Amino acid sequence: MYRDIVDFSLTTPAWLRSLAEIGTDAGLFVFAALFALTWWRLRRAPARDLAIAVAGPVGVVFAYAVSEVVKTFVREGRPCRGITTIAACPPAGDWSFPSNHSVIAAGAAGALVLAWRALAWVAVPLAVLMAFSRVFVGVHYPHDVAGGFLLGLVLAPLFTLLAVGAVTPVVRLARSRP
Repeated sequence: MYRDIVDFSLTTPAWLRSLAEIGTDAGLFVFAALFALTWWRLRRAPARDLAIAVAGPVGVVFAYAVSEVVKTFVREGRPCRGITTIAACPPAGDWSFPSNHSVIAAGAAGALVLAWRALAWVAVPLAVLMAFSRVFVGVHYPHDVAGGFLLGLVLAPLFTLLAVGAVTPVVRLARSRP
């Protein structure tokens, strides 16, 4: 399946290949903007709601950290070694499973939906597109992005909810100061 997707990607128009290569990283900035928008929308909401918005990026960082630990144990080589792909193959030692981009994208989508459910229609498709783009540009196997997606979608919201208990009093304290 990986080879079929990569071979197909190489036949697509140049503008689409460029968009995929740029978009695979640029999507992370879109998620950062969505977190900022969510914080702005919830800045006057109840303290717990704002705490979820503030803790969301923290949950994503913790999910990313777990994925980095998993990578050091699994140590799966990149599929792009020795073949032509859209994106340059990461250096040796930058392991493939799980896909960190997929962990971050799915984790961000999950944390954002916790904070503001109406964002699901934007955040979830964007996360799926970002995850798929990692296979499309040739740097991950499909199971790398599926595993990363599942890891991020489960762990980031979980870590976010675990952090809310600590963040809510901080939000209340910050609001009580002039």
